[in-house]
Amino acid sequence: QNLFDPADNLESSYAKDALTRWFGLLYDGKLEAVNLKKFEELSGLRIEAEDGSMVEDLPTIQRWLNRILAFPIHLQNAIFDEYLGLVEARVEGARAAGTLDLGVETVVVERFEVLNDRLLRTDPATGATTHLLEIEIARTLRPLSLERLAGVHDLAGPRSRSMVNTRSGRVGLLVPARRLLSDDGERIERFEMIRPLKREYLTPDQLEESNWEEVGQAAFARSWEAEVLAAHGTLKRERLHLATGLLLPIWDKLPGDHVRVSRIAAKDGRSLLGREVPAIHVPDLAKALGIDIAFEIGADKVAAIVTKTGKAMPLSSVDLLTVKRALVNANQRIELTGWSPSRLDWYKAQGCFTEIIRYRTRLFVPVSEAAAILAKLVK
Repeated sequence: QNLFDPADNLESSYAKDALTRWFGLLYDGKLEAVNLKKFEELSGLRIEAEDGSMVEDLPTIQRWLNRILAFPIHLQNAIFDEYLGLVEARVEGARAAGTLDLGVETVVVERFEVLNDRLLRTDPATGATTHLLEIEIARTLRPLSLERLAGVHDLAGPRSRSMVNTRSGRVGLLVPARRLLSDDGERIERFEMIRPLKREYLTPDQLEESNWEEVGQAAFARSWEAEVLAAHGTLKRERLHLATGLLLPIWDKLPGDHVRVSRIAAKDGRSLLGREVPAIHVPDLAKALGIDIAFEIGADKVAAIVTKTGKAMPLSSVDLLTVKRALVNANQRIELTGWSPSRLDWYKAQGCFTEIIRYRTRLFVPVSEAAAILAKLVK
């Protein structure tokens, strides 16, 4: 089981790639913490060559760290804050794309049940088999207590905001998060929303478009305790597909944009080891192996798949729609295409909204309510 965030590993490929970009931003004068001249004076490292270009043989991360740790503390903190912003941007991008490599991740569950076992391949030489298992896992929820939350964050402090989601009634504590730093040097402000069972990051625009609103301390504490109480003893059930057995011969057929090897370990001692296959990739895997697997993705999962992977998905409603991710005004949206203009009022009545962009009417689904609205469109 992973105990550390991948962004903490400064030996990773994400960290090394981020350092290369950090040197580029330093050379271009786009860092706030330090400029090129000051860094070279304090570190004794040459980043600019005699001809004015950036040197090709940049310092290794170990050498860079050794020099940084000799700087004044306030300068160390400022430099690391920007550098880790680059690292986290890469890690979050890989996580969203499903390519974040965590090695073998152990998932401890109360129990699991194999719902379906499909034979994918039998090795002609050894007889070893490869299977695609559809399993249901049950995990005990471990909510964050209000006491532990208060031990880390000042709930009444100026940097913390007690929030409630007006749609779901759930509560969360909003705190500032480290800014991400893009490869162009753009600072991306973020908040962290801490909830009893999960945490997520929101940009100011995402927060403004969401259903989160501030709530009083007393109401926040009551709701938090109620969520914790309800979560204790509750089992969360999830379904997933796991490719197991002899995987090497089909490794190149498995989705390249989702690399996660998991060991599912149950309390009764049983375990499964394999590579997770997201539901959206099951039909493609079957096609690549020349086998037939009947598979249908529910409307409630389409929005999550489109948002996470960026892959367009078909949706059968009164029209044959395509659900896709679209970037509008620097914000990610969920867009519907293939709709009939004569039914536009009906789509709006289900919760969709329109916007005229470049003289063309486009139809969107609110991201926060996408699953429920798409389910209504199917019905």
